[in-house]
Amino acid sequence: MRYAQPPPTKAATAVYVTLTAQVLSLGALVLFELTRADRLAEQLAAFGGRPSGADAEAVVGAVTLFAVLIMLLAGTTIATAAAYTTWIVRARQANDRTASPRPVVLAWMLPGVNLLAPALLLDEVWRGARPPVEQRRRWRALLAAWWVSWLVMVAMVAVRLPLDSSGGLTGAGVPELVAFAVSAVLCAATVRTVTRVQCSHGAALRVVPRTTQIPPAPESAPIGQAG
Repeated sequence: MRYAQPPPTKAATAVYVTLTAQVLSLGALVLFELTRADRLAEQLAAFGGRPSGADAEAVVGAVTLFAVLIMLLAGTTIATAAAYTTWIVRARQANDRTASPRPVVLAWMLPGVNLLAPALLLDEVWRGARPPVEQRRRWRALLAAWWVSWLVMVAMVAVRLPLDSSGGLTGAGVPELVAFAVSAVLCAATVRTVTRVQCSHGAALRVVPRTTQIPPAPESAPIGQAG
């Protein structure tokens, strides 16, 4: 007996790498906001958003850098979403080969449902890996911490930033960076925990098949002769 599919260790590594890249790209954007964004916003406002001549040369470098940082953040966000989706789909299939990817998509994409379903889905994957009973309480604490940090981060981006009138270009600052970094670390921890449980369980289930040998039949005496 063995796992339907091997644990998705490579997909888990991709999640770690993309989460790190996303945190770094957001950190670079926040650094730009703190050091250059206010001045750049004032210059663009003074030029009516269409600087020309010497004025254009004064801001073109900063505008280009800002655009690059935005594209990096968008790219790493897409890569992280793809990596995490791939990992959780393969993690579910490591427990059950017939598991469909549809619940993963619905859990994250349906408004309202995505406020709770992804955490429940991940818990289902963890339980499906048959972890030791004594790890249940620790897992629940980690899962709850990750999901609460995720919701806090989403609330800061969706609610706080639009209402922030402190200036800048995006409004992203240290609070958003800290909230996102904490959420990313906890997300990586949940991925690592589930993957390790699946690897441990998979190793326990892998057995070397033994060749069944049929013992030779006892020699029989020729017909008509006594043994």
